[in-house]
Amino acid sequence: MTLTADQTVEALRAAGEPTRLRVLSLLAAEELSVMELSRVLDQSQPRVSRHLKLMADAGLIERFPDGARVFYRLSHDALSRRLIDTVLDLLDDGEGEADHRRLDEVRKERAIDAARYFEQIAPQWDQMRSLYVCESAVEAAVERAAGSGPFERVVDLGTGSGRMLTLFGKKAKMSVGLDLSQNMLNIARANVSKAGLDKVELRHGDIFSTRLPHESADLVIVHQVLHYLADPAAAVAEAARLVMPGGKLLIVDFAPHNFEHLREAHQHRRLGFPDAEIREWLTEAGLTPSAPIALPPDTEGLTVHIWTGERAAQTARKTA
Repeated sequence: MTLTADQTVEALRAAGEPTRLRVLSLLAAEELSVMELSRVLDQSQPRVSRHLKLMADAGLIERFPDGARVFYRLSHDALSRRLIDTVLDLLDDGEGEADHRRLDEVRKERAIDAARYFEQIAPQWDQMRSLYVCESAVEAAVERAAGSGPFERVVDLGTGSGRMLTLFGKKAKMSVGLDLSQNMLNIARANVSKAGLDKVELRHGDIFSTRLPHESADLVIVHQVLHYLADPAAAVAEAARLVMPGGKLLIVDFAPHNFEHLREAHQHRRLGFPDAEIREWLTEAGLTPSAPIALPPDTEGLTVHIWTGERAAQTARKTA
C-alpha cells in the first residue's frame, strides 16, 4: 500500500515548515502536551496549536485529550511514519538539537518532581492508594486474572511497597521487583521480609530499560504505574519483552477520568487509559490481549481496569 500523489503532497506541505519539523522531531522522542511543546519551542500555545492542527489534519500526528490537557504523538500509520522518518533522517538542524536539550531539561524536572514525591509518600503509599480504589477488590481480581500458578518467575515493574510481590511470592519460584525510588525499595524489603519470602530480589531499576533477560518471566506485572509515565507505550513494550512463551503481562491502571487534581497533587501524567489504547500497545508488543476486566468505580468515581496480554506458547517441533 502506498500514499497517493495528493496525499503525499498534503503530508509534505503539512511538514514543510521549520516549526512543524521541530515538532515532529520532538514527538519522535515521546508524546507531549501542547504546554510542553510550547515551552520547548518557546512559542505561544495558540501558535503551536495551529501547527499541530495542520499536521493532525494531514495524518502526520495524532491528537488525544486526557482530562483538561491534550497530548500529541506521531501517527501510528505505517506509511505516515515512513514519510516522517525519511524527512527527519534528512534533517540536519542545530535548532532541533537545542530543542532536544530543552526537552531533556523538561524531563529532568519531571523526574526530580516525581522522585521527590515518591520519596516523601513512600511510608504512606499503600494508604494513599486505598483512598482511590478498594485495594482488596483489586488484588482479588488481579489474582484471578493472573491465574493460580505456580509461576517460574514473577517480575513486578514499579514495585512500590512490594505488595504484588507479597501477593504472588508464595506462588513463585523466584520474584523480582524493580523501582527507581530507594525509599520505596527499603519499604518493599521490609514488607517482603515480614511476609517470610526469601526468593525475592529487589533492584533499583528503570521500567524503560530493565536490563532483565529477554522472555525470562511467565508473569510480568505493571500495577498502577503507567499513569505516572511520559511514554507508557514504551514501558508496555519493555514489560512485554520480558514475557516468556506461554507467559502473561498483567497491567492494572485507571480507566479514563477527569480528576485533574491528581496531576499536581500526585504526579499523575495521564488520567487513565482507554481499553483500545492498551490493547493496541499489547498487540504491537507481540502479545495477544484478553478482554479487559473493569472493577466498579469507588466513591471517588475512579474505575480500575485490568488488562492482560499473553505470548503464544512455543509448539514442540515434530521429529521424524
